[in-house]
Amino acid sequence: MDQMRMLKIVEQYSKQGEMVDEEIKVTRVPDWKTVYVEQSEGMGRAVVMTEYKVNGKTFWAGYSPRSQTVYISRA
Repeated sequence: MDQMRMLKIVEQYSKQGEMVDEEIKVTRVPDWKTVYVEQSEGMGRAVVMTEYKVNGKTFWAGYSPRSQTVYISRA
């Protein structure tokens, strides 16, 4: 996923607290997470997050192409 689309998703999430998209699922994870381990089929896969600053707030967000999910953490 490109950075512009990720930024738009994070911006929308910061305004609404949720995200509705037919292709992408957004999941909130605990605050201050910069890496999230996604569990799937008995295996773990690390999703490395990038820092985004939106409206004076800092978020960490990462995308998993396997589950088509954006994981967001508040910093």
